[in-house]
Amino acid sequence: MKQKLLDELIGKLKAELIELESAAKATKDFATDQEFKAESKYDTRSLEASYLASAEAKRVEDLKLEIQMLEEVDLKGSQEADEVSIGSLVNLRHQNQDRCYFLIPTAGGTILNVDNRPVLVVSVFSPLGAAALGLKVGEEFEVETPKNTRTYQVISLS
Repeated sequence: MKQKLLDELIGKLKAELIELESAAKATKDFATDQEFKAESKYDTRSLEASYLASAEAKRVEDLKLEIQMLEEVDLKGSQEADEVSIGSLVNLRHQNQDRCYFLIPTAGGTILNVDNRPVLVVSVFSPLGAAALGLKVGEEFEVETPKNTRTYQVISLS
């Protein structure tokens, strides 16, 4: 199941990368097109397009790095560990509700459905992910939110 989750996540990021690369190229072409050269000092279309092209190019590089990080996740190592680690699939209980989380270095906040089971991807750099790392089944931990402190218990992991 973890490999399915990882593959689906990588697939989503690669699809996003393809779309963004195309958009970045179109924006760059627009920004550098002589036909859209500023007609007056108040005409900033070309300048704004160049800012957008720069931001899109940065996001393209960030996405490439995220994909590389995901491709390097060691799922076998997390399966052999008896504690929550990068690549773990963890069931956590909060207020008598059990939810499944997939802890990885990036792409947190994504909800995936594998075998009709919702799984929330959580970055190990998020408060929840960081607090869960290193814990074993049965252990509890707390996470502070802007509204309150939440208590979680590790129910199972793989």
